[in-house]
Amino acid sequence: MLAIRLDPEIEGRLERLAKLTGRTKTFYAREAILEHLEDLEDVYLAKQRLERPGRTYSADEVKDELGL
Repeated sequence: MLAIRLDPEIEGRLERLAKLTGRTKTFYAREAILEHLEDLEDVYLAKQRLERPGRTYSADEVKDELGL
């Protein structure tokens, strides 16, 4: 369960969208959170990777490792 406070303008926009489409405000709030959550997770993983970069391999090293 999650309760959030929205600016009245945003609340109104969400209400109008829900009425126009026959969906619930909860549906759209859930969709927005899921979409943004994926973006935030991607950013977090990218920052984490930049902070701890792995080893860089040359093209020749990769070819040798793959037997090409």
